[in-house]
Amino acid sequence: MHPDIEALFDDAESRYLKIEELGILNQYVDSLPERLEAYRQLRNREVDIMQPIADELEAAMPTMSQDNLERSLKNAILLLRYCAMAMLLNDETFVRNRLLNWVEKAAQAYNTRPIDNLLYPMLERKLEQVLTAQQMGFLKPPLTLAKNALLNPASVS
Repeated sequence: MHPDIEALFDDAESRYLKIEELGILNQYVDSLPERLEAYRQLRNREVDIMQPIADELEAAMPTMSQDNLERSLKNAILLLRYCAMAMLLNDETFVRNRLLNWVEKAAQAYNTRPIDNLLYPMLERKLEQVLTAQQMGFLKPPLTLAKNALLNPASVS
């Protein structure tokens, strides 16, 4: 859960929440139905989202190793799942703490960045077709964080 929201619950043990704190909590609660719907869409349509990307990658990179293509696609699926959970929780640190270090090292070890440089723009375009603008707005921060860590690891600290 987002650290600020989590802190609200911790603070509520010793006092009532302030008006601005209630506003933060209310904003999250109001957005929860749309976040849940976006999460459901991602869960239910994962194959519909990823298969066209896999097909397009194979066509765009016919000489690339099949193992590396599969590795990049599997990493993208994992990354999307983590981003979906981070969106649901409204907590980018979920991605940062649980995924980024591992994904960065895997991309470097297997030299999948050329594939990933094509894959992630394709993924974003596909997600924009599947999700509403509001849902994309919820997903974009953790997705951008993950994408930047994968493609430009020096830009993420």
